Amino acid sequence: MTATVLFGSFAVLLALSVPIGIALAIASLIVLISTQVLPPEFLAQSLITSVDSFAIMAVPFFILAGEVMSKGGVSARLFHVAETLVGNKTGGFAMATIITCMFFAAISGSGPATVAAIGGIMIPSMVRMGYDKKFATALVAAAGSLGVIIPPSIPMVMYGVTGGASVGDLFIGGIIPGIVVAAGLMVYAFYYSKKQGYVGNGVPFDIKEFGRSVWEAKWALLIPIIILGGIYGGIFTPTEAAAVAAIYGIIAGMFLYKELKIKDMPKVMADAALTTATVLIIVGAATAFGQLMTIAQIPGQIADFLLGISNNTIVIILLITLILLIIGCFMDTLAAIIILTPLLLPIATEIGYDPVHFGIIMVVNLAIGFITPPLGVNLFVGSGISGLSMQSLSKAVLPFFVAMLATLMIIIFIPQLTTVFLGE
Repeated sequence: MTATVLFGSFAVLLALSVPIGIALAIASLIVLISTQVLPPEFLAQSLITSVDSFAIMAVPFFILAGEVMSKGGVSARLFHVAETLVGNKTGGFAMATIITCMFFAAISGSGPATVAAIGGIMIPSMVRMGYDKKFATALVAAAGSLGVIIPPSIPMVMYGVTGGASVGDLFIGGIIPGIVVAAGLMVYAFYYSKKQGYVGNGVPFDIKEFGRSVWEAKWALLIPIIILGGIYGGIFTPTEAAAVAAIYGIIAGMFLYKELKIKDMPKVMADAALTTATVLIIVGAATAFGQLMTIAQIPGQIADFLLGISNNTIVIILLITLILLIIGCFMDTLAAIIILTPLLLPIATEIGYDPVHFGIIMVVNLAIGFITPPLGVNLFVGSGISGLSMQSLSKAVLPFFVAMLATLMIIIFIPQLTTVFLGE
């Protein structure tokens, strides 16, 4: 009864286009009122207690750091580094865009923020260079998904909190998988560019020019080094690292690059606050939703169902992958992690998967949801920048979806890509 009411009401609310956080909260409230398994006050308590966590404090700080960096003159400098590195290759502009998204991902921790910051510059630039607009927009939308794979990553923080895994280990574990996904996107970009005749900029690689570009972008490139180095050097926790990143971003934008003005700060703070509020509502509502699922014994039923289908590890992990791919099409990444981690992590550990490795699998899997309709947040951001319809953009992004799916399989079946730096 509880499960039927919970999922039934949630499905109806989603069909009515109710925002995901509100839909989760209303579905939970309907269950509380109709079944009386707990008093209605449980929802209000969950909204507060779920975000009353030192680790979750990292989320607003990383969001603020991303907002500051996106408006502080970072994007153009990062692209110049990437362009001097691969700009003379076939499809060099496209590959440089993917590398720029990697750099920015190591700053923002957010997929849509990466698309907005890089796409606003690169989509018009690629079109001017002769690239097809659909290809350019789809490429940025797909590469923007690196925002949650390359550390720091807000979904990794939420998985760490929900699954009891080390956020620092997740950050380290995400480095090589993020590079693998980027490499997969670059392989397709190169193939498509060669097929379409998109040549490079004709400027030979110059080590001095590359050094100059790195020097100009040094303040931005230092951020991931400060974050990961500080965490693993024992200087600060991931939450403190997020606060350092936010303060560093403000200093770099205002005093080093001098492109972030004091008059810009109210809007930057307001945008960061709005995003943070949206995220925390989703976190609180998803926590209540997940706890009601536990009361209804849904996690155990799902585990029994999956393990009853087969005792083959490969079959089970592929079934989990399919579930995550489908849910990623319809549910926000953070909500999916909070709800599904308690359901799927015990199954994954039972079949021998390391919690950190499985966390990276979940994040990469759900990152693909950024480019799969109907939710496809990165597609909406890319559509807003380029003016293309969602329908045409959804078709254009399909090859990138295939490339990301192929790299996901590599990450799933080669755990050493995740655990190599963890001493496992």
